[in-house]
Amino acid sequence: MQEDWQPKLVALDIDGTLLKWVEGAGQTYEQIPPAVYSAVHRLLDAGAHVVLSSGRSPHGMSPIADLLKIPRDGDERLWIVASNGAVVFRYPELEVVHEETFDARPAVEAVLREHPEALVAVEERGVGYRVNRPFPMGELSGEMIETAVADIIAGPVSRVIIRDPAATADDFVALAARLGLHGTDYVVGWTAWLDLSPVGVSKASGLALVAERLGVAQADVLAIGDGRNDIEMLRWAGRGVAMGQAVQEVLDAADHVTDSVADDGAAVEISRWFPDS
Repeated sequence: MQEDWQPKLVALDIDGTLLKWVEGAGQTYEQIPPAVYSAVHRLLDAGAHVVLSSGRSPHGMSPIADLLKIPRDGDERLWIVASNGAVVFRYPELEVVHEETFDARPAVEAVLREHPEALVAVEERGVGYRVNRPFPMGELSGEMIETAVADIIAGPVSRVIIRDPAATADDFVALAARLGLHGTDYVVGWTAWLDLSPVGVSKASGLALVAERLGVAQADVLAIGDGRNDIEMLRWAGRGVAMGQAVQEVLDAADHVTDSVADDGAAVEISRWFPDS
């Protein structure tokens, strides 16, 4: 990567990248650090695009755009990649531009056979989530509407979350590899948290759609993230940067590793290309 290179589009994960983790709580502080806020606005001042890219549902992402105060007055509406790439939307007002759905029933039933006490959730657009039982406080945005599993997965969905507070992330990595989860793609989170999505759908596929719409070449995209659900995006981008606290497989997928979220690593990387004058 040449030092005179400057990205035309910067894709930013949210939790663990823009927002710092609440230690041991499985959630992040809903606060944008001042250094990150300033760095984002410097890149906007330079004419680059920002795309938020997260596993969160749309209604869990628009408040982060508000915290960042983007889009700014006179700017075009923001592009956002939600639900690990299954939903691409513009904001404000929330307008879904692209959505991928799939039949999650076989995969969910396979996981529940091995983890019968697991929690299952599917987004209820604009409200929250339909869940078989409540998730730990703070892990899902919006309301939790208790619904039988059979009804949750009765029709096509864009994303399913499976969570077992009694298990570990390693348990779920092994489980997913063992089951194969045919007909879906999957990502294991920091805990025993499994995201199921349509085959071929990832943050990378969503970001590629946005870049095409904006007329930005893949080589001119900078992507920053910290989770397993960022791996495809980091590999796809012209420059993929992992946060310092990421697990090894995420670090291995990146072109560069920045500081941890505790040390405002996203701001450090953005400032490399958009320095504070």
